[in-house]
Amino acid sequence: MRQINTGQLTDIVERLCMDANYSLGEDLIASLNNSLEKEESLLGKEIITQLLENAEIGRTEKVPVCQDTGFAIIFIEIGQEIVLAGDNLRDAVNEGIRRGYKKGLLRKSIVKSPIDRINTGDNTPAVIHTDVVPGDKLKITFDAKGGGCENMSRSAMLTPAQGREGVIDFVVETVRAAGANPCPPIIVGVGLGGTFEYSALLAKKAILRPVGSNNKDKMIADLESEILEKVNKLGIGPQGLGGRITALAVQVETFPCHIASLPVAVNIECHSHRTKTVVI
Repeated sequence: MRQINTGQLTDIVERLCMDANYSLGEDLIASLNNSLEKEESLLGKEIITQLLENAEIGRTEKVPVCQDTGFAIIFIEIGQEIVLAGDNLRDAVNEGIRRGYKKGLLRKSIVKSPIDRINTGDNTPAVIHTDVVPGDKLKITFDAKGGGCENMSRSAMLTPAQGREGVIDFVVETVRAAGANPCPPIIVGVGLGGTFEYSALLAKKAILRPVGSNNKDKMIADLESEILEKVNKLGIGPQGLGGRITALAVQVETFPCHIASLPVAVNIECHSHRTKTVVI
């Protein structure tokens, strides 16, 4: 058995908070550059150019690429041959968030209660998802999820009779209703199957895939392509000011579901897609 002290995770999370908010991933930058070539609107091209310039400023000057530095979402895959020592895992992760947001001068956006709206002052607690997997490695993924795009996410329990077309219609209508609010060009994560709550988790996981990557199942990859085409025909465009590129990608994750159910969830991500992963 391999032992990992949770203090090591605190240090990793602290660094991830800053790295993710300062430096957008190469996959996202490549996707933005690709969209710049496809965009036909002159204003849309100018907006995408400014987004790329903003990303470069964030990377080189070590400043947040967006003023909304997000809700800290943490995914941890723990190898079953690992023993965790030290502080409670959840406490260790939250301490890393606390340090990272303070040291990085990142905006604190979390309130203690949805009703009293009192700020916690340190961007904790994080939402933490853990999975036990084979092996002796630990994988930790940080996602800074902005409020504007998260607010535009939706879920539905469709009937099996609504089928593939019902799924497409729901996703496209969700993007249409969101309009400019999630700061397009967006990434559209779709969770299909499972149960009410699991479809939403699948949608969140979908946006963590490399931007523009295809599902390994050809049937689902074809679904992704069709939805993306229809989304980009909406004409919302960069920052909602019109154009061809409303979404950079549509990414779908699936899971088996009940014979009577067709759960579908849409988790929208803004152009400031801030996620980083470390494996130890």
